[in-house]
Amino acid sequence: MSENPQLIQTIYAGWGAYQEAVIRALRPLNAEQLALHAGPKLRTVDAIARHIIGARARWFYLLMGEGGEEFKSLGRWDHRDGRPRSAEELVGGLERTWQGMQAAIARWSPEDWEKTWPGEGDDEPEILTRQWVIWHLIEHDLYHGGEISITLGTHGISAVNL
Repeated sequence: MSENPQLIQTIYAGWGAYQEAVIRALRPLNAEQLALHAGPKLRTVDAIARHIIGARARWFYLLMGEGGEEFKSLGRWDHRDGRPRSAEELVGGLERTWQGMQAAIARWSPEDWEKTWPGEGDDEPEILTRQWVIWHLIEHDLYHGGEISITLGTHGISAVNL
């Protein structure tokens, strides 16, 4: 696979900038603000942020064997019985998953990038690659970061500022 390293760095830099924008939106929130939702059947800001963290950790830990016990633990944050987290905890979870993901990505050899796994769900390809997982997590972060932004904006609170 022929890749443009400058383009890849631009994509990762954009993902990193988005991560920081989500963190800036979450950092000042109190427990009451984290408990807000855009509608009665929609997740709270806290639950959405925990879902971002949990999904990152699960994809890296369960599928690719990355992140060790810390990712194993973070991967459970968004389970139904997961407890609400403070803004400080959410920011810490985002930062730890980010650092772990970026360390793994930087360490992977060209052979590591070629490893595949069978897809399991209807919304997954038949064969999963690291490239697919990374893109899936980028789009997942963007989608749910947008949910956080809409929820905060609905309640007159500064949203994710791009």
